[in-house]
Amino acid sequence: MAGRRTSLASLAGQKVDAVPGQSDPLLLTLPLDKLVPTRFNPRRNFGTEEELKEFGLKLKHRQLQPAVVVSRAAYLKLWPDEEPHVGSASFVIANGERRYRASQASGQTTLNVVHNEDVAQNRAEFLDAVLAENNDREDLDPIERAIGIETMVVELGGADKVAEHYDKTKGWVSQQRSLLKLIDELQALVSCGDMPVRVARKIAGLPSSEQQAAWEAEQQQRLAARNAPRAKRAPRKATPTPRFTAVNQTPGQGTSSEPATDQESDSRSQTSLPAQTAAAQDTTAGGQQSAVPLPSANTHDSNEAARTASEVSRPQPIVIPPGTPVDVADALAAQLSPDVLAAVAELLLDRLGTEHSNTATPAAASV
Repeated sequence: MAGRRTSLASLAGQKVDAVPGQSDPLLLTLPLDKLVPTRFNPRRNFGTEEELKEFGLKLKHRQLQPAVVVSRAAYLKLWPDEEPHVGSASFVIANGERRYRASQASGQTTLNVVHNEDVAQNRAEFLDAVLAENNDREDLDPIERAIGIETMVVELGGADKVAEHYDKTKGWVSQQRSLLKLIDELQALVSCGDMPVRVARKIAGLPSSEQQAAWEAEQQQRLAARNAPRAKRAPRKATPTPRFTAVNQTPGQGTSSEPATDQESDSRSQTSLPAQTAAAQDTTAGGQQSAVPLPSANTHDSNEAARTASEVSRPQPIVIPPGTPVDVADALAAQLSPDVLAAVAELLLDRLGTEHSNTATPAAASV
């Protein structure tokens, strides 16, 4: 194919690189035999032969992303000992090794690359370019990333320099590298996603002889937790709020010089029920009169009016069944506290007068 002529005048004033690709990256199509991947690529899983062949056919139709390469001279300047690995290749692949392998698997002879010498300014820049492609992958392998960090620690001369390069702490670097302390079988589980990274880092702190047993124990614990029946939570029972009424207040409670509210007035009216209805009588089957007077209809109506006005729910009124004085006393004893019973007895004695005191005393005593 004949080359296209270029006027020398058109090149006047253009930049001239001492090394091609140093100032501006160049897009090239290079023969595969002129390329060699770097040995510092941490990636280990490139896919099966069939997957690589299928990927290579897609690249043959359209290669959207070129590989990145540096010249042989720039690479060997950083790592002179790598000359046996580079061989006769003119360029070293910084990233794009899977595209290189896929092209070989599909029978292609060339690959689109970007020649960028800036990547080979120093070891940190080159290794960072190698790791950048892997760190941006969606199926990022934590073990491969740990290998890349470990390579940078070795090549740059310590974890401190790697932490400084990435603007991270030394602890972050150690955390990445810790996965490499796992035995090979457990590293494979981390790579395929069967072992969570959090669990892997915990097991990596154990001696190699204990790691497999620790992983088996972790699996059994997870299985037991998954199969354990979930306990049903009992429904909560609402705790009733105690109400201030005549039947639950203690002596001296509720006395104040402040004006009585509707609720307080209602409570006091309940306390004075026996006194206000001393004249009421309950005729029993034997014609006897009850020693304890019953509330009158008027008192009940006033209580209902007070409840409606205050819009407050009140407890049920005291139930006094018809019967003998002993039955009435038993009913009151079951519903009132001892202090209230004593107060009721004193009120009855005061209201009934001295002519009834001898008759009421036995009833009050039985209460």
